[in-house]
Amino acid sequence: MLLWRQFLMEWKLYSRDRVAMFWTFAFPVLMLLGFGVIFRGGDAPKLSVVWVQPVQMAPKDVALLKTLETFPTKLIPLPPEEAEARWTKGETAVQVEPAGDGFRMKVNSYLVAQGQMTAQIVQQAFLISQSQLQGQPMPKLIPVSTESPGHAKAANYAAFLLPGLLGMNLMSMGLFAVGMVNVSYREKGKFRRLAVTPLPKWIFLMGQVMHRLTVTLIQTIFLLIVGRLVFGIENQGSYVLLSVVMVAGTACFMAMGFALSSFAETSETYAAISNLLFFPMMFLSGVYFTLDAAPKWLQQAVIALPLSPFLKALRAVYNDGAALTSHVAGLGIILVWTALCFGLAVKRFRWA
Repeated sequence: MLLWRQFLMEWKLYSRDRVAMFWTFAFPVLMLLGFGVIFRGGDAPKLSVVWVQPVQMAPKDVALLKTLETFPTKLIPLPPEEAEARWTKGETAVQVEPAGDGFRMKVNSYLVAQGQMTAQIVQQAFLISQSQLQGQPMPKLIPVSTESPGHAKAANYAAFLLPGLLGMNLMSMGLFAVGMVNVSYREKGKFRRLAVTPLPKWIFLMGQVMHRLTVTLIQTIFLLIVGRLVFGIENQGSYVLLSVVMVAGTACFMAMGFALSSFAETSETYAAISNLLFFPMMFLSGVYFTLDAAPKWLQQAVIALPLSPFLKALRAVYNDGAALTSHVAGLGIILVWTALCFGLAVKRFRWA
């Protein structure tokens, strides 16, 4: 009964903070709706190519433009003055212009990732257009299809994003809702007052754990329902395995929050410490995009952080209906982080 009352008290305190309620429940849903609608078709965004219009179109110009129209590019024809003005503002990734009997192409050094990919497409289109002008047969291209890695169901970007948002929510819950709250309690002297009350310490801590678990459960249910109703995506695998992965991630990030909070005396210090882990994991663990184009050493280094293997296992179950046998090593990394953080939290925890 005492634990139940403490659990209800945690929910009562949490529900009074409307800002926290918004960021916890509404923001992830808005992110899923926003990005899911933008990339709903699953098609890759077209790459922009600025075409500097010549005084008179030559056959080679016409051939290249017709070929580029068959590629995922967005042609922006502009007079030389407007093209130069756009280039000077840094708004152009790739610019192509006729030069003599050929062409000249330049890539924006500030947009080199997008520009290099676009330049390769333009080069390929140029070779094909030259073959056509010389009367040679059209080269055969490799057929391309879009499939999910597990072949369970061709899915759109929302299916990739939804597990990423679930992982982000768990990480935010652990690092901020758990760690920051504990530092705040210690900073305000709440722990000292609790230490002299009849309330057992384990009930206080267990009440926090139960509250965070139910928040995570509600968050997950919200996102799964929105994903199914709006985007038609659903869990392709076992709900038992999905629950196993979610529980493992919840335990890991909550333990991480408790451990980090033991190193900070004030909320400001904790914010700086937690961001050291939060931002690298958010940007490098595959929440919004993959790291296929990143250096190999970076891809291998990110695996050592718990969010990356968590998302790989979660997407394997949710998107492809896979078993967890091929993710034993990743789950092992999560368990190691959980054990280390929990042990550190227990060793360093103090009421004052």
